[in-house]
Amino acid sequence: IQDSSYLMATLQSYRRLAHHLFRRGQLLTSSVCCHRQQRLLTTNPLSQLSEDEQMLQDAVRKFRKEKVLSRVREFEEAKDYPSDIVQALFDQGWLGIRIPPEYGGPGADFFSAVLVIEEMARTDPSLSAIIDLHNTLISGTMLDFGSEEQKKKYLPKLATSMFGSICISEEGSGSDAFAMKTTAVRSGDDYIINGSKLWITGAHVAEVFFVMANAAPEKGYKGITCFIVDGDTPGISVPRREDKLGQHAVSNCPVVLDNVKVPASNIIGGIGDGYKVIAAVLNEGRVGIASQMVGSAQGVIDFVVPFTMDRKQFGKRLFDFQAMQHQIAEASVQIEAARLLTYNAAKLNVQKQNYVKEAAMAKYYATEIACQVALNGVKWLGALGYMKEAPAEKFLRDIIPATIYEGTSNVMLNTIASCIGKEYQ
Repeated sequence: IQDSSYLMATLQSYRRLAHHLFRRGQLLTSSVCCHRQQRLLTTNPLSQLSEDEQMLQDAVRKFRKEKVLSRVREFEEAKDYPSDIVQALFDQGWLGIRIPPEYGGPGADFFSAVLVIEEMARTDPSLSAIIDLHNTLISGTMLDFGSEEQKKKYLPKLATSMFGSICISEEGSGSDAFAMKTTAVRSGDDYIINGSKLWITGAHVAEVFFVMANAAPEKGYKGITCFIVDGDTPGISVPRREDKLGQHAVSNCPVVLDNVKVPASNIIGGIGDGYKVIAAVLNEGRVGIASQMVGSAQGVIDFVVPFTMDRKQFGKRLFDFQAMQHQIAEASVQIEAARLLTYNAAKLNVQKQNYVKEAAMAKYYATEIACQVALNGVKWLGALGYMKEAPAEKFLRDIIPATIYEGTSNVMLNTIASCIGKEYQ
């Protein structure tokens, strides 16, 4: 009898506990659902723009259609951009969009820069590349690593009138950026820089160079240091412009440094911080390039789809052939996927979160699909696609180098794989 009473009491205790846990589970589930609903109400889709962002995108769209579209071939043939276009970009604040107001810039965030880069690329990938370079590798370097004195000296100029270039690549140091041979030797309060850089974007118009040189070769890549070199410094020269397949309006040049003397105060960050600068700004640059490619691929579609709806063969529009519909639909899916990857990486940057993998994913996917979309665009237009009368062939030529600069597609895959490996250790 005593055992039976004990058993009954134990069962009742278990029932009360089970009821308590069930009730607690209901409350917990209810709380989770409530928080989820709140997140759904407060979290916008990646592609949904704020009112300010939409106004910015509309302004760039209006500018590229009214000021750029009819002159793209002019820019390419001149292999440069005229002063009126350059000054207009400065006046709009788009070449220094991230520079804070106290230094003369608009003070917008990185995502805003991505929107400007993407929108401009829908008409001219080359002009978009200039905007990208200036807002990532140039402004980004100074904003993230410059001293207050350096910021006060250079950011107001970079926001309003001055182009800059960053000098990393060398003959034996492309994808392996840390293998550079350019050196910086201490001489009193100065450093003497010697070496040669290759394929430096915008070097022919740059008034300031951010030069990567090894100030402590015995430390390997941890000796790499970033130096500010003004364009009129004795010993720095730009001997020529390279002859390229595409992006003709943007220069890529060798930069020679022959006993270039710079003060120690021109070091960005500190001695040996150059590799950190490279890693940080290349992440931003890769997202910028991804936005270039999203816009460029969209530009191809913007031209091709109306053409296929107007052009008739065998008694019906090209767009009415199912094979054409499927190819255009697939390209549109790829562009939207690339856009979402790019926007996600950009917003991670704004939120100060790690985005190394996301930046590599965005650049890899956006550049590869842009190449494919542009090549297909040439084919979809038929003979017209091969002619300079249509923009497709220029889009293709301008898109190809994006699979190379600031990290080749294979390097991006290596980076992605490395990040995945760390996640599963």
